[in-house]
Amino acid sequence: MTRREWLLAEIRREGKPVTTHRAELLLATSPWPTSGRNTARKDLRALGRRGELLPADVDGRPGYVPTPTDIERSAA
Repeated sequence: MTRREWLLAEIRREGKPVTTHRAELLLATSPWPTSGRNTARKDLRALGRRGELLPADVDGRPGYVPTPTDIERSAA
């Protein structure tokens, strides 16, 4: 499993909006704990480009939410 796959799985599991800061915290508990803020930002952007995440405003900050089909899949 790649770092981005792992991050996406965690975001889907939580099922709520994620900011770069939240992604950085998630990655700190991953098999890639030394991944920093810039890596988290790039991973979120890449997942957004692939259509896995949608851009969203999270408390006035840029962030992402899982695509609606991802949310439905994780609830099942």
